[in-house]
Amino acid sequence: MEEPGTPRADGRAVRLRSRTLRARWLGRIGYRDAWALQRALAAARADGTLDEDQLLLLEHDVVLTLGRNADVGHVIAPEPLLAARGIELIRVERGGEVTYHGPGQLVAYPIVRLAPAGPGRAAPGQGSPAEVDGSPAEVDRSLGVRPFVEALEGALADVCAAFGIRAGPRAGHPGCWVGASGPLPRKIGALGIRVARGVAFHGIALNVTTDLADFDLIDPCGMPGLRSTSLWHERARAAFPDSRADAEPTTASVAEAAAFFAPALARRLGLEPAGVLPPGADAAGERRALEVLVERLGAAPGLDAASGDRARGPIPTPAGAR
Repeated sequence: MEEPGTPRADGRAVRLRSRTLRARWLGRIGYRDAWALQRALAAARADGTLDEDQLLLLEHDVVLTLGRNADVGHVIAPEPLLAARGIELIRVERGGEVTYHGPGQLVAYPIVRLAPAGPGRAAPGQGSPAEVDGSPAEVDRSLGVRPFVEALEGALADVCAAFGIRAGPRAGHPGCWVGASGPLPRKIGALGIRVARGVAFHGIALNVTTDLADFDLIDPCGMPGLRSTSLWHERARAAFPDSRADAEPTTASVAEAAAFFAPALARRLGLEPAGVLPPGADAAGERRALEVLVERLGAAPGLDAASGDRARGPIPTPAGAR
């Protein structure tokens, strides 16, 4: 018997009870602003004061983030270069290694209630893109961490397919890859989540029209020599007539990808999709609505939903960084 939320081979998903995934297109938004919003929403979802799962869809200015236990040595760029470009380096509570965010990249933060780890549903082990804390017994047990991660990877692949690019998971390497089983695998989507008090947050990043040269700032996902790619680069490689490998990053291209990702993820999780997606979405209006919602919920965006730790600030790059 299939577990609810587990994608079937035909791409459909087992339905959960009538739970909603409310997608919100926020446009270009600062990393710290989005971080505060998702932490506040995760806390409210865990407390039961927020009754809908949320999906924040957005784009960031250039920023580098380190997972909870990531090795800062995988930041290649020296601190003076980062400072000159105004690039912040922030350690956050998700799993995974160093990650790049920037223009032309779709970032999606699902705030979704999950089942606690238990027999037959163990939390991912060391090196996993997930970081999991204890959960109260009363949380919904119909969706576990492993199916959630698989749904994220599947939705990334669905977006790639919608743009004519074949991509998918790669064994032992979280995220989404082009040519995953070939001699030159290329990473097109990154994944790193946190699960606290039964609620997942953080999420995925999909390169759409991203400037791939910026990945030279880091060892992406802690893997020296890793090849990064983007939807537009792969479309140009496949000789699609409307694509160029050197296309400038655009928010419009990110919005287009977001419109595919949201329904794909809802379907794979077995949740009812809700919310207005691009091109009809009002990003500024959605940001205002979220701010009002967070204020009404009385959530504390500066606190970790699990432990009450204060949000972590920027960290210095070691003098020995390459």
